[in-house]
Amino acid sequence: MAFEAHQEKLNFQAEVKQLLHIVVNSLYSNKEIFLRELISNASDAIDKIKFEAISDPALYESDHEVKIRVNYDKAARTLTISDNGIGMSRDEVVANLGTIAKSGTREFLSQLSGDQKKDAHLIGQFGVGFYSAFIVADKVTVVTRRAGLGSEHGVSWESSGDGEYTIANVEKPTRGTDVILHLKENEDEFLENWRLRSIITKYSDHLPISIFMPKYTEDEKPTDEWEAVNRATALWTLPKNAITEEQYKEFYKHVGHDMDDPLAWTHHRIEGSNLDYNCLIYLPARAPFDLWQRDTHHGLKLYVQRVFIMDQVEQFVPHYLRFIRGVLDTTSLPLNISREILQEHHVIPKLRSALVRHVLDLLERIAKDDPEKYATFWKEFGNVLKEGPAEDFSNRDRIAKLLRFTSTYQDHGQHVSLSDYVSRMKAKQSKIYYMTAENVNAAKSSPHLEVFNKNNIEVLLLTDKIDEWVVAHLSEFEGKTLQSVAKGDLSLDEVVEEDTATKEAEEKKDKIQQETFENLLKEIKTILGNQIKEVRLSHRLTASPACLVRDQDALGPQMERLLKAAGQTVTEAKAILELNPEHAIILKMQQLNQEELNEWTQIIYEQALLAEGSVLPEPAAFVQRMNKVWMKTF
Repeated sequence: MAFEAHQEKLNFQAEVKQLLHIVVNSLYSNKEIFLRELISNASDAIDKIKFEAISDPALYESDHEVKIRVNYDKAARTLTISDNGIGMSRDEVVANLGTIAKSGTREFLSQLSGDQKKDAHLIGQFGVGFYSAFIVADKVTVVTRRAGLGSEHGVSWESSGDGEYTIANVEKPTRGTDVILHLKENEDEFLENWRLRSIITKYSDHLPISIFMPKYTEDEKPTDEWEAVNRATALWTLPKNAITEEQYKEFYKHVGHDMDDPLAWTHHRIEGSNLDYNCLIYLPARAPFDLWQRDTHHGLKLYVQRVFIMDQVEQFVPHYLRFIRGVLDTTSLPLNISREILQEHHVIPKLRSALVRHVLDLLERIAKDDPEKYATFWKEFGNVLKEGPAEDFSNRDRIAKLLRFTSTYQDHGQHVSLSDYVSRMKAKQSKIYYMTAENVNAAKSSPHLEVFNKNNIEVLLLTDKIDEWVVAHLSEFEGKTLQSVAKGDLSLDEVVEEDTATKEAEEKKDKIQQETFENLLKEIKTILGNQIKEVRLSHRLTASPACLVRDQDALGPQMERLLKAAGQTVTEAKAILELNPEHAIILKMQQLNQEELNEWTQIIYEQALLAEGSVLPEPAAFVQRMNKVWMKTF
């Protein structure tokens, strides 16, 4: 029966069109990376057949020697990258070459501005992959067949990168993929033997798969003999002193699918009777665009006895370290391991604990030796690391030392550690005070800080959405209790040192004020009713008339809003209204008639709501009350 080709023309996904345009126009200054990306894809395809062939050796067909080949044809102006890896079926070709399956793609592409330099960095976060071929080619042809399918199931894909592609069935006797680049004019450098070899050596020397090119005669004519261009030795298996900094960086770009250099890395070889592994772990310099996507997989590449098993293995690192990239190669797991078996294998907790220790060691070293580099890390991944105290109880103290916050001490940005704070605490201070707010300006202007500013007591300003979650799971640090300045019955007696006479005078003054305002406190509680828990005089306020205070164990307003946004049912805690007995407004309220007192009380309460960052239940009613009071002053 004669072979019948089935050909059709299809359109790229809209996101692919946009990405193609950006890649081609933003990465022109580093064209050679296309070869790194295509060889990396070929390497991944070979890794996949190695893994699948563990359970189905027939996938190798009659060719058990996996390899990558790079060849060129000056006359035809083509460059071909071939592999005998897993290959693709027709459906896989459409899915992999016609669409981008990454979650959050549309949101990511909306960030691209058209500024080529800035967009190039963003593209680096996204990963360019196959589409980088169009940097140097005006047409790309892909011929592939999935291992295990007959030769009649070969697939040809072709596109000029103009928004559409053609796909057809073809005969392909061998498994794997050939990517054929029809080079643009002025791209002759990629038709030179020495140039291609130098790129492969620069970017792909570390790959544990041989990359072959034809041998050439002295007059630059190809022979029938092929020779390996790279060392084909797994980088992570080499001694540290045999690896250059540049090799470490280039391997990261392969394993991390990132265009930028890593921020730092740590390399370990552990041999023991209970645990035997190699690991090479990297900290990226920039957060990937999908770091916060819920359905995005993160993790390490897993090798068992140097055989690739699977990518993005999440079992070895907790979620709060999901930003790390790298490789784990172990002999402590069986070759036939699966994701399901990984869930229960007894070695996994040991490997996980060891890898977490290596990462925390690296972060501690950077924080101590290179604060500027740590600041870069913190800017990109600080909010992820803040998930640690709740997730990893055994390492909570180590993680706590790595956290950074804004503070009232000085303008340090977000680079005040809890250890910094403790070192500056007053002699008898036993608590680490903090303030949660929507942003730094809101925190600094909070009435809750007034008494602390007056007495020069440092307060941490927690303005990230996750911060209330952090302090809920980090109740103390080095024996010092973390205390919200907006919760509980605040007393600074232990911190603010006063002589006996001054203290007695203050106590007498408090007693007089309590007697003076007793009736007003009762009136205000009656007016506000169930809106508040109680009304009392404040020791926190020096400039504001009032503030709201939560019970010690109550949720803060930021946490309430977060839980509501997540669809959780939240029982709102009634706050305590504290009044400043020395403020002119509170003194004036002693003299108001009942109608005026009702209006002023509601305004004072709603102002306190605004000051703590809460939303007014009836904003229009608040405005009307304010206008009414103002009109009486004219």
